[in-house]
Parts: sequence; C-alpha cells; structure tokens
Amino acid sequence: MTTRVIIVDDQAMVRAGFAALLAAQSDIDVVGDAPDGVQGVELSRRTHPDVVLMDVRMPQMDGLEAARQLLSPPPGVTHRPKVLMLTTFDVDDYVYEALRAGASGFLLKDAPPADLIAAVRIVAAGEALLAPSVTRRLIADFARQGPAPRKDATALRLNGLTPRETEVLKLIARGLSNQEIADALVLAEQTVKTHIGRVLAKLELRDRAQAVIFAYESGLVTPGER
Repeated sequence: MTTRVIIVDDQAMVRAGFAALLAAQSDIDVVGDAPDGVQGVELSRRTHPDVVLMDVRMPQMDGLEAARQLLSPPPGVTHRPKVLMLTTFDVDDYVYEALRAGASGFLLKDAPPADLIAAVRIVAAGEALLAPSVTRRLIADFARQGPAPRKDATALRLNGLTPRETEVLKLIARGLSNQEIADALVLAEQTVKTHIGRVLAKLELRDRAQAVIFAYESGLVTPGER
C-alpha cells in the first residue's frame, strides 16, 4: 500500500530534497508541497495525504497552528492526516503544544535520510515517533508546569484499565521503550505492544504521544516520581 505524503516547509530546497528522497521509495508517493501553513492546510484538504511533513516555523501560519487546523478540522471536513513536525531547533519549546494538537511526533531536519523514510512509514502505520529522549523532554516540561488536578471523568477512564495496563501506561509516561517496558515487567515485547494497544483503545487515545500527556494530566504520574 502506498503512503501519500505532502511536504510543508518555507525553504524550497528542503521541500525539493525531501520530495526527491521520499519519491524514490516504492511505497511512498509525494503528492504535493507548500511553502507555508495556510497553503499547506489547503493542499492537505485537496489531496488527502496520509502523512504531512510540517515545518514548525513558517510565514503566514506556523506549523503548530496548521497542525491544529488539520487535526481538529471544522464540521464537514472528515480527513485527518498524520502530522510529523519538522524542526531545525531544539524541540523543547514545541513538544507539548504540538503533541496536544495531535501531532504524531518530531523529526530534526538534519536527521539521516534513512530516518526520514522510516519516520514516514512509522507515522503512516499509526505509531507515534516519540523517542524516549523526546518523552523525557516532555516530562521536564510537565515538571516546570506542575501536575494538573485529576478530573472525575479522567479518573473514570483510568478505572477502566487493568492493573497491568496501568503499569504499562506509567512506564510509557516515564519514557521507556517497548523493550525497556518488557524488561521491567518481565514480559515479551509483543505482549507489551498488545497492552499498549488496549490502553490506547480504552482511553480513546490516538497514539503513544497522547498516552504520555494523559498520564501526566490525569495525575497518574507526577514529575520526579520513580
């Protein structure tokens, strides 16, 4: 199955380079590009890509606002692509906002070509591109903000998890990879993946990134907790 991709970046050379690299893959089809967030949203609405590579800083409309518009569209618009944020900057200032908006992850523009190709495939498959290092930055951001009070509705959603699923959610929020969770709980990695799938389904979350945010905002995990 071919993954349809658009590239939204204000640098023409970046768009051309990424397009050439991705178009050379037999399972990826680059269906367009745009120089700013406004045109990127319009292009996405026209072409219905599976994945949008979205620069963070652009004129007219930045990538964060464009991601919000694509992932929380107005009534009547049903298409919601996966959004992968591109940045040349340290991601600390953007992680929380972009993930709250529903982005599936971050990729540095100077990442190796193989990482870009893999990132598109990972995001298209419905996984979050949220490396443990990025998760730990997100945890630090929550530490600066302080824990959010748990709401009754959120507590009810947590009550729907089994004890094992709750353990898995806590470890996701700590920035552990699937293999690290498997080692910590003495489980097979495939079993961990199954638990994560159930956690996401029960909590009605899109991906691992949202699970991290939910765990902290619900008060299940607090910064600094071991």
